[in-house]
Amino acid sequence: MTKKSDSIINPFNGQIVGEMPVSEADDVELSIVRAQKAFQVMRKLPRFVRADILMKAAELVASRRDEFARTIAAEAGKPLYDARGEVARSIFNLKNAAQEARHAAGEEIPLDLDAGVFEYQTTDARGVSTKLADLDHNALAQMRRRVGIARRFPIGTILAIAPFNFPLNLVLHKVAPAIAAGNSVVLKPAPQTPLTSKLLQEVFRDAGLPDGALEVCHCSVPLAEGMVKDERFAMVTFTGSAKVGWHIKSIAGRKKVALELGGNGAVIVAEDADLDLAATRCVRGGMVYGGQYCIGVQRILVHVSVREAFEKKLVEKVRACRVGNPMEEGIDVGPVIDENSAKRIQGWIDEAVAQGARELVGGSRAGAVVQPTVLTDTVKGMKVEDEEIFGPVVTLNSFRTFEEAVERANDSRYGLQGGIFTNDIRRAFQAVEDWDVGGLMINDVSIYRIDNMPFGGWKESGVGREGTRYAMDEMSEIKLMVINYV
Repeated sequence: MTKKSDSIINPFNGQIVGEMPVSEADDVELSIVRAQKAFQVMRKLPRFVRADILMKAAELVASRRDEFARTIAAEAGKPLYDARGEVARSIFNLKNAAQEARHAAGEEIPLDLDAGVFEYQTTDARGVSTKLADLDHNALAQMRRRVGIARRFPIGTILAIAPFNFPLNLVLHKVAPAIAAGNSVVLKPAPQTPLTSKLLQEVFRDAGLPDGALEVCHCSVPLAEGMVKDERFAMVTFTGSAKVGWHIKSIAGRKKVALELGGNGAVIVAEDADLDLAATRCVRGGMVYGGQYCIGVQRILVHVSVREAFEKKLVEKVRACRVGNPMEEGIDVGPVIDENSAKRIQGWIDEAVAQGARELVGGSRAGAVVQPTVLTDTVKGMKVEDEEIFGPVVTLNSFRTFEEAVERANDSRYGLQGGIFTNDIRRAFQAVEDWDVGGLMINDVSIYRIDNMPFGGWKESGVGREGTRYAMDEMSEIKLMVINYV
């Protein structure tokens, strides 16, 4: 019988990029069984073997750099410049995971910190308790004592559910640390962008990863939900919308859950800011890849004294964005992932305008391409303020005091990342205390991320942290061994 496959579509022109085999129930079951078997191999592999596999994978991705970039651009609609940037980040991600695989280690837990507890826990071979006050230094030095050794061990087979916007690098934020820690992975890629995952699976196979250690299941939502509930998985790690993420947590049972969810990133531009830098970075952070970043710039708050100057610079730079076919060189903004998403974004813009907002630039769409848009006079209660728009749309409003700006920026059910442009370091420390976000960028925008950073959100933006070393902690558990010696 011929296996069913899905045609993967370029969101800009509707052309078929490639075919992806569909995993049915029996395929999913086979993948789980294979991954479980592979875990028994992975957990015993020496650090250097896991590290060498990851390093070889990095070299193979680098050797196929253009193929990966063009696949990402075609199936995700990501401009080539940004697709190449994603590949570069992915290579670093793999190399960093290789390094962390070599260095991951436990620690000694000191057990002789308190005299009273030491005396209470110590007896001789006959069970007679010790009186420390009766002992001199030499006697104390000869006493039986204990050392605690805490080591981390891989937890098992991990279910990784990835989004469409970074079909290589966000997949690797799950797969690379899992492998570095000695786990196996069943990967459910986004339905729009599975071809990149297929290429990555080939790379890991060629890098020497044990059979079954990375299984890819391009499957239906009901089958994915079945995997989330399946107790054979030790953990599910998900990146995507808040609605889906919290649903996953509600049905995951006893397994570990890590969620990297939505945001509506705010940026504060103080009166002492470099306005050219702030405007340039806000446009980059809000419009790149059609605004389809969970940490993208969505809300800009600028001090009233520099509002007019900043607005002029911002609008000029937005108008200068080159919009079009992501497969062409020099394009800044391509399509969003599909026309339905574009219609939703357009609807949110129109609704905000109907409620009193003003368009400073943009506001229209053609097919799946939404023109870069700046709205002002937006208020709480509008979707463009309260929700994650996930499109090339930013809001621009003024503030009078820095405390007011931080309060408004923090007045959100999301708390992923934020940005502040100021030369006053006191404000930076004040803000990080009062603004509940997982990451705060000073003199940069919320979109800034280097892949070894701890990354994750507060509030409804998720639980757990990514970034290789931090993800490895999530994907392992501690075993403590205490040795009683003389």
